[in-house]
Amino acid sequence: MNNYLAMKKSGLKKQHIIQLTFSLIILFLAAFISTRIFIRMDLTSEKRYTISEETKTILKKLDDIVYIKVYLEGDLPVGFKKFRNSIRETLDEFRIYGKDNIQYQFINPSESRDDKIRKKVFADLYSKGLKPINIQAKDKEGGASEKTVFPSAVISYKGIDIPVSLLKNNVALSAEENLNNSMQNVEYELIKSIYNISNKKVEKIAFLEGHGELSEMEVGDVTRELSNTFQVDRGEIKGNIHVLDQYKAVIIAKPTKPFSEQDKFVLDQYLMNGGKLLWFVNEVNINTDSLSNGSTFGFINNLQIDDQLFTYGVRINSNLVQDIQCNVLPVNSGTNSNQPKWVPAPWLYYPLISPLVDHPVSRNLEMVWARYASGIDTVGDNKKIKKTCLLRTSRYSKTVSAPMYIKLQEIKQTPQQAEFNKPNIPIAMLLEGHFPSVFRNRLVKNIMPGVEVNYKAESIPTKMIIVGDGNMIANDVRLTAKGPMVSALGYDKFTRQTFGNKDFVSNAINYLTDETGLMSLRTKEFKLRILDKPRIREERIKWQVINTVIPVLLIVIFGLYYNYSRKKKYASIKTDLK
Repeated sequence: MNNYLAMKKSGLKKQHIIQLTFSLIILFLAAFISTRIFIRMDLTSEKRYTISEETKTILKKLDDIVYIKVYLEGDLPVGFKKFRNSIRETLDEFRIYGKDNIQYQFINPSESRDDKIRKKVFADLYSKGLKPINIQAKDKEGGASEKTVFPSAVISYKGIDIPVSLLKNNVALSAEENLNNSMQNVEYELIKSIYNISNKKVEKIAFLEGHGELSEMEVGDVTRELSNTFQVDRGEIKGNIHVLDQYKAVIIAKPTKPFSEQDKFVLDQYLMNGGKLLWFVNEVNINTDSLSNGSTFGFINNLQIDDQLFTYGVRINSNLVQDIQCNVLPVNSGTNSNQPKWVPAPWLYYPLISPLVDHPVSRNLEMVWARYASGIDTVGDNKKIKKTCLLRTSRYSKTVSAPMYIKLQEIKQTPQQAEFNKPNIPIAMLLEGHFPSVFRNRLVKNIMPGVEVNYKAESIPTKMIIVGDGNMIANDVRLTAKGPMVSALGYDKFTRQTFGNKDFVSNAINYLTDETGLMSLRTKEFKLRILDKPRIREERIKWQVINTVIPVLLIVIFGLYYNYSRKKKYASIKTDLK
């Protein structure tokens, strides 16, 4: 009997040793394989934690440290905590591919209890181009207070700093939707800035001059923004057929004088050879200085480019758009001329565009402010050109044909929805494909005498964007004691609100010139799963019980079953030994 027990124990011991050995071998192999093979799994349906191949390529090519300071830390509301965590998770993913070349830090700009120090920190961040916002934050006692946060970052590389705004704040959307849209754009905003700051090759773009376009100061803010990515030049064509060849894109910003046939030909052939054009055109000329005196006239702006745009596939109509969804105009309501009293009044000629079109240029933008915009129609049936509307008016809009008489007294008239029966009027169009030349069937030597031209009648694949509002790209210029100062593009000094004009222009240029595929990241979408708040209140106790009591019960039941099965197992072993 003793020999049998000894043999039984020896067999169990060998079995346990074999099991332990196999377990150790499996663990060793798993550890060895994991060090040689890199595997990451994203089980979310929208691939929330998966960064794009374009992003991975850029990160792997970094040759020096990119340092990222994110100014979103501290005691934040739940929504902003999720936003902060999303940024941190994205940066952690960046570190996997960028290795030690990606370094980051989260900073609380409100950390100091000294009010003077906080104000100094805020002023320093604002001077770097970071935009603060005020949010309502609950304290530990259950009260609420207003808090200033900077949902932005500063990216540094080899002594160069770039500010990055991470929050998209469309006033037409809820706070949850804005935060969700911002989380969708985190990867794009960060990697775009990293690519721009680390890219050794700087492409050139140009603002066209010579036709009464906006001055350097009037496009100063967007020029400063584009300078983070491109070398931005300005100049006239002057009949030089090759003057635009060096530029990835050309911007025509609110011309007021007619284009000569020579300049039109140079632009046409630039497009035929793959150049990109971005037009901001006022088809109707409005004298706003006269409007301050009570009235003004709107005349058709004869730029002599209608035939050119028509050939490419669009027509800017000779009208002005009116929209019930509009910005305000300050009006003097004071009776004493020495003491003006400025009050806001809706101005139907200032449409506020909600960019709800699902396209990389306009997706998740803040509202865009248009001023005296004209509607755009697509023309022709050229199958080689794809046409996409980027900006359009609201459901309650209409047009007024030029020439027209505009009176400031229109402010006092209450708009009737029934009259605004032309919804979704396009004011910005994207054209992509093979464009026909406007100079087909014409003698080139008569247009460009004495110039040798390698004329093309059809373009290679290229793109252009046409906007029926030249004011959309124009910033205000303030006269100060230190001289003229450039205001932020899209900033309304009366309402103190900044609209999405600058982001729209920047996205348009980036889309036209994008060769990396980064703009496709702007189509990334996270599903917003908002809880049913009324149901939460009604079923609060039920779900608290399910989430707290049931897990504990399951653990207790599992423990009892485990102890019971062990007793049963070893009782049977004892019986066998006897």
